[in-house]
Amino acid sequence: METSIEHLLYKKDIPGVGELKLRPIDLKRDVATVHGWVTQPYAKYWGMLESTREEFLASYEEIENNPHHHTYIGTLNDEPVFLMERYKASEDIIAAHYAAQLNDYGMHILVAPAQKRIPQFTWHIFTTIMDYFFSLPYVERVVVEPDVNNEKIHVLNKKAGFVYQGEIQLPNKVAALAICTRENYRLASENRSTL
Repeated sequence: METSIEHLLYKKDIPGVGELKLRPIDLKRDVATVHGWVTQPYAKYWGMLESTREEFLASYEEIENNPHHHTYIGTLNDEPVFLMERYKASEDIIAAHYAAQLNDYGMHILVAPAQKRIPQFTWHIFTTIMDYFFSLPYVERVVVEPDVNNEKIHVLNKKAGFVYQGEIQLPNKVAALAICTRENYRLASENRSTL
């Protein structure tokens, strides 16, 4: 289904892959798709493997009712391919674990199971999300707190310019706190382009 222009937050054309778009989640329309993603073994770090559709829906209704935390669906050529949560770090539990600044924003990313292999696909999604964040004039830094054991996301974070700050204990995990400034992201992008 095509993304209506009034709900389109960001789009990026990836040569040879297609058009990635970001839109707000529509819980009624998206619940079946996303619940199917979060309950598969590859999504264990999302923490919802055993959730029912009703539990999933209740959890995301709570997120959407929080003025500082929102959920988005990413599409490739108008097919849903990832979930992204954006939150204001200074208004989140994470703020108790570091010197949070007013314009810090955090994110969580879940990529759908692949229907066909696309080289560097997760990286394309990751950089589209980072480009979206830094297209927002009020975002100064992006903060992430992945599970310390989630090696795949640590590789992406470091490649994008995130600087790891250390481990922190959150209610549901031991997390690796990392921060990326606009400048870190720009420098990482320049370094990759010269390789």
